[in-house]
Amino acid sequence: MAALEEEFTLPGVPLGSGPDGLLGVEQSDKADQFLVTDSGRTVVLYKVSDQKPLGSWSVQQGQTITCPAVCNFQTGEYILVHDNKVLRIWNNEDVSLDKVFKATLAAEVFRIHSVHGTEPLVLFKRGAVRGVEALLAEPQQEVEAVISDEEAIKWTKIFMVFKHPILLFITEKHGAYSAYVHVLSSGASSKYTLALGREDRSVLQSFAASVDRKRISLITFSSDGCIYETLLPTHPSDPGKDQVAVRSLVIKGIVSEKAQSGVALSILDRDHLAVLGTPLSGGKDCLSVWNIKFQTLQASKEFPQGTSGQLWYYGEHLFMLHGRFLTVIPYKCEASSLAGALGKLKHSVEPGIPAMSHFVNWETSQDCGLESQKPEPPKRTLRTKNVAVSSQPAVSASRQLLLTIKNGTEKHIEVELRKFLAAKQSPDFHTAVGDIAAGLLGRCQAEPSFYPRGCLTQLVQTHVLSHSLCPGLMDLAVEKADVQLLQLCLQHFPDIPERTTCACLQLFLSIGDDRLQETDVSTESVFHCGDAGQEEPMEMQKEILENGVQAAGDQCSDCDRGLQGRPLGSNEEASSSPVTPKRAALLNSVLHSAYSEACLLPHLKDIPAQHVTLFLRYLYFLYLKCSENAALTLPGTHPPSLNQIMDWTCLLLDANFTVVVMVPEAKQLLTSLYKFVKAQISVYSELNKIQVSFQELQKLNQEKTRTELYSIEVLELF
Repeated sequence: MAALEEEFTLPGVPLGSGPDGLLGVEQSDKADQFLVTDSGRTVVLYKVSDQKPLGSWSVQQGQTITCPAVCNFQTGEYILVHDNKVLRIWNNEDVSLDKVFKATLAAEVFRIHSVHGTEPLVLFKRGAVRGVEALLAEPQQEVEAVISDEEAIKWTKIFMVFKHPILLFITEKHGAYSAYVHVLSSGASSKYTLALGREDRSVLQSFAASVDRKRISLITFSSDGCIYETLLPTHPSDPGKDQVAVRSLVIKGIVSEKAQSGVALSILDRDHLAVLGTPLSGGKDCLSVWNIKFQTLQASKEFPQGTSGQLWYYGEHLFMLHGRFLTVIPYKCEASSLAGALGKLKHSVEPGIPAMSHFVNWETSQDCGLESQKPEPPKRTLRTKNVAVSSQPAVSASRQLLLTIKNGTEKHIEVELRKFLAAKQSPDFHTAVGDIAAGLLGRCQAEPSFYPRGCLTQLVQTHVLSHSLCPGLMDLAVEKADVQLLQLCLQHFPDIPERTTCACLQLFLSIGDDRLQETDVSTESVFHCGDAGQEEPMEMQKEILENGVQAAGDQCSDCDRGLQGRPLGSNEEASSSPVTPKRAALLNSVLHSAYSEACLLPHLKDIPAQHVTLFLRYLYFLYLKCSENAALTLPGTHPPSLNQIMDWTCLLLDANFTVVVMVPEAKQLLTSLYKFVKAQISVYSELNKIQVSFQELQKLNQEKTRTELYSIEVLELF
């Protein structure tokens, strides 16, 4: 989910007087200050929070700035290049650039890059890279040519990977594009030919890139109106060899063909992309935010005075030239999800009203109406063109409840919430409930002593919320050790992350029995041990007749010798649960939760060994109870299934086997689990034999049926 907030203009010197608009917007050594370089003669230092310029510097008449000014983060000085070769260095106290440090270089400069953690790097037009300190020591040093004579650099960007700078630049030669990846620490440089397709004669118009630890994601906008992605390794295996990089389609046809020359891209995060240009429907220049994961339009904003087709972003601000002044547009991008991609994020503009929760109302996913009484201009999405703000009767009630949440007592809020939930549900009920949950969580974070447990429980029981709609709810409940609320969330939320599931599991295993005794936990999934039959387990340990196999025959004689003292499969252990009924109910809610094995295993390793052993003992107890009847099920309402029990047993052993082996208390448990695995192998082996026999019988039956239906009819033609 992404949203563009209200833009504001930075006044001061009129910009865009040169032929190329702005040369660049670069961050200074202060997080809130930026250097803006005009393509004419001027550099302006702006402070965004104050919305005013702090300083302005210009080169002499007849001189032209050819490289955007950057800040040396190591010294706090500013650096620019004018007339392609002349390098200037100054600071805030300097008034005239004519009187500051000057160095004339031996080759023409394309760009100076400066990032935290390294000295500024100079990229020359022929592809060579030098550090500023080396150039200042010897300005006229010879600079080698990395690219060919007819090859021109079109775009460049620098990254920091493992505290080492990596420079990426794109070149063009006779319609062919190449990407160069230069690793500064090793001096290795790799060249990749960007494959555009055999029949594709498109021209690459704009570029953007992001990096993770292993690869660079290069986003390109092509003249065919589509956006593509090319993946490049940060540390190639064969740096000296030219390689071919294949691109993949990201978004198709989002910008009008009449205005493709003025398109700019900025990667906001892993899933969101900002695009500046004229939309397909025509009209004025438009800034739009796309979710490239789900290919949906998240937000858009028109600029009637036109733009220069340039876009920059730092932190949570987008910068662009609108008219003759620099415009700043704050934005927010939430974690990408299907609900967020199809929905719209709204922000309250009325003081005192919390912001909208980040989710979609599937029934009325257009507008929730909680943000403002003033209607917004129509916005464009993939699902609908014109969106109107609705005004429902429940809006005023939810607004009043949000105001009550801000200052009311817990008892008063709970009474008002009960009235709100008892009222007739309107089409925007999902939106209102999500916003109320966000308001409660916001106050809980601001006031640690405020914890409206009853209100949160009522909201969860509406069956409207999910973890992605209020991600802080379960984290807060874990912090407060509210096992009752966590049990409700595990029962009602379908999208709980594995990290949160493991946090709940660890709390359920570690919380004291005395504290559990005071909580109201639903135990409907826990059967009464006294009804399960306590005379069977001794015989079952010797022979599980219901499964049709020998569970403890001669194959496990060695195991039995190690369990002569007091095996876990004895009558006493098998008939009594190792945990109390309330703790068992909480653990059952974890067993029912959805998970991905690859995501769950790393978090299971963080659970202490004694808790892992306790959980394994409980799982083994459940397995023995399942084996007491031919149906292989547990009594009770919605108990864990045999598959869930075995899956979690395997997960715990896979994640913690080395640790559990070192725990003396787990020795007998592991031996018993070994016997239980041997029994399962025998069961499935016999079932496999039976399955093969049935398949053979079925084939015989099919052949017999075919023979009976077969006939020959002879037709005589005269």
